[in-house]
Amino acid sequence: MRRFSALALLSAIVAFVAASPATAGTWKIDTAHSVLDFKVRHLFSNTGGQFDKWAGTMNFDPADMTKGSVEITIETASINTRNEDRDNHLRSADFFDAENHPTITFVSQKVVKNGEQWELHGDLTMRGMTKPVVIPFEFHGAGKDPWGNERVGFSGELDINRKDFGIEWNKALDQGGLLLGENVHIDIEIEAMAVADQTQAGR
Repeated sequence: MRRFSALALLSAIVAFVAASPATAGTWKIDTAHSVLDFKVRHLFSNTGGQFDKWAGTMNFDPADMTKGSVEITIETASINTRNEDRDNHLRSADFFDAENHPTITFVSQKVVKNGEQWELHGDLTMRGMTKPVVIPFEFHGAGKDPWGNERVGFSGELDINRKDFGIEWNKALDQGGLLLGENVHIDIEIEAMAVADQTQAGR
């Protein structure tokens, strides 16, 4: 599986953390050690970026990982593609409309096992539109860091069609075709900590 970022695989933690030696309770995503990336086709290659401000919380039952739940909130205006003009355009009504829709959210609904693959099912809300999504995920381990904090890690990926969320802006090319692709690929790498250990989150 490729490396995953929308957004959204985060709930995956719920499922696999439950299967780990970690204790039951509430966990928070350590965004200092996590990444939420996306990419979309621009002309003849892929261009991407990330969101700099986001947070997530999860709950899980180590006796039954299908009981887990996760919620994630992303600050739309924190989009960062390393180009100020492009970022301002993405914040505008042509794309994310950050003024009227300041957050993107993901709320898990269930965790299921499909053969050998674990999947996180949930609702992704962007520009006021909510759509169901399914995120395949992998668990990478659980244990204590050098400071004694309980941590878990996982990754996943997701593809969405931006037009499903009302993001339809594009430009026609002289030679035919369109400037931007419709498919957005999201990659996520997550490290989460037990809430009781959050005092060490910055290390």
